[in-house]
Amino acid sequence: MTTAGCFISLEGIDGSGKSTQARLLAEHLRATGRQVVLTREPGGSPGAEEIRKLLLEGTTDRWSAHTEILLFTAARRDHMERTIEPALDAGKVVICDRFADSTRMYQGLRGDDLRALVDRLHELMIGREPDLTLLIDMVPETGLSRALSRNGGEERFETFGADLQQRMRQGFVDLATTFPERITMIDGNRSVADVATSITATVEAQLDG
Repeated sequence: MTTAGCFISLEGIDGSGKSTQARLLAEHLRATGRQVVLTREPGGSPGAEEIRKLLLEGTTDRWSAHTEILLFTAARRDHMERTIEPALDAGKVVICDRFADSTRMYQGLRGDDLRALVDRLHELMIGREPDLTLLIDMVPETGLSRALSRNGGEERFETFGADLQQRMRQGFVDLATTFPERITMIDGNRSVADVATSITATVEAQLDG
């Protein structure tokens, strides 16, 4: 009989340090003997990685928000089927850099009733949330400056500008207020080490609970 796995997501605005913290958390848990799958969205499976290229590269008007929602949902479904669910069934800890909450913010805030569409598609095609979501909260201006400085070729959403970053930051905070049993806010306006310490303590409490 296998031990039940644990599904952890990291969320936050662009430049909040999610990817770094996800990697550090994975390294910490592996060092304690846990089996860990570190993954990301969009992406995390071969098919979803192909969709990632479509979503994150190109101009801001490449896709409408409605089309993006469909592409993200398709990528997430493949990711769930081929990466996340098999790992959880095997008793592993899955750490995901972004999940559905990001779609609720990036696409859901860009038009009337789009958030409701995101939620309906999620319920229909995905059907589950992470066991724990770590929301790294950061000043939007700082996060956007960090994100744009990366110059990695995947800055399509960052180029939507500071206004969207502000609205997303508030949207994430509102999500944490709505779902406090799942989402834990982490102060990202600190050193990488201090943020990692807070995350580690939160995750260990979840895994030991």
